[in-house]
Amino acid sequence: MRLLLLADTHLPRRARDLPAQVWAEVAAADLVIHAGDWVSADLLDRLEQRSAALLGCWGNNDGPELRARLPEVARTTVEGVRLAVVHETGASGGREARADLAHPDTDLLVFGHSHIPWDTVTPGGMRLLNPGSPTDRRRQPSCTYMTARLDGGAVHDVVLHPTAREP
Repeated sequence: MRLLLLADTHLPRRARDLPAQVWAEVAAADLVIHAGDWVSADLLDRLEQRSAALLGCWGNNDGPELRARLPEVARTTVEGVRLAVVHETGASGGREARADLAHPDTDLLVFGHSHIPWDTVTPGGMRLLNPGSPTDRRRQPSCTYMTARLDGGAVHDVVLHPTAREP
């Protein structure tokens, strides 16, 4: 199963739309995961329409409409991988230990908030992934998103992709 990981899209504040290469990844993905800070429900509507499947949560910049439609923590099991999606995990120091405590029985935790890509494994064996932001690079060299593959109960082929600058 091919995954597309997104977070912190902040539409339409940071960009008018997702980059074309991200929309191409949406079309190719079996599951699109969004870790919050959508800002506009319009993007949720469009991703629901264009994704084979979508799993998402709300973020700190998401208002009542998005919070009514999305959970604070979204969970599912896919290809034997217990997956959770949350916006915030707190400071980077101690993140792995906090994640193990806050999300027991989780194999893969996708999160956002910082706009800083992250890929580690906790002491309990949980994979932590933050795809950064495809629309707001903050202190990073480029805007980013991630792809990954789930197979046989494990996470494979995690790739961080920079987004191309669009006119």
